[in-house]
Amino acid sequence: MTKADVIAQISEKTGVDKGDVQQTLESFFTVVKDSLSEGENLYVRGFGSFINKKRAKKVARNISKGTSMIIDEHFVPSFKPAKVFVEQVKESDKLKAVAEK
Repeated sequence: MTKADVIAQISEKTGVDKGDVQQTLESFFTVVKDSLSEGENLYVRGFGSFINKKRAKKVARNISKGTSMIIDEHFVPSFKPAKVFVEQVKESDKLKAVAEK
């Protein structure tokens, strides 16, 4: 599913113009990115959490050159789904049918 598909579905379900849905969705993404870049986590009850995960400093190898390099500690964005969300996916009849094939 693409962003355009999501916009179309939201527009159909709510009756809101696609342009307005697109603007709202883009604004949501901007808020998430801005919050995480400022070090703030974002919690959406019943959906999940957008968080920054800390990656430790490590030594990595460049196999083609045979050299090693140090990668400093850094943060990467991550999403942790809420328990309600996880349970809904686990109980999905469509996914169970796919798993049985």
